[in-house]
Amino acid sequence: MKPPRLSVKELAAFIGVSTDSIRRAYRNGEIPVQWLCRMARFDVDKVRLAMERNGQGRVRRLNVNTAQDERDCRQSPASRQENAPDR
Repeated sequence: MKPPRLSVKELAAFIGVSTDSIRRAYRNGEIPVQWLCRMARFDVDKVRLAMERNGQGRVRRLNVNTAQDERDCRQSPASRQENAPDR
């Protein structure tokens, strides 16, 4: 049985990006899209392969998600320890 095709919203939630990023990617030809009437549908395996082939950094988020990466993403550059002013 084939896996179900995901909508733009479902794929964005699965990958962890905005729906605008998904739309931009398929309009630019970076990820494959299948049209069902007027609905865009995506095969997760084909999208993952396309992202790896295109060298997108987003694939890293699908496979590796460490606490260090999450902490660094949430902090602004000025609030990090190495950038703090000496007192």
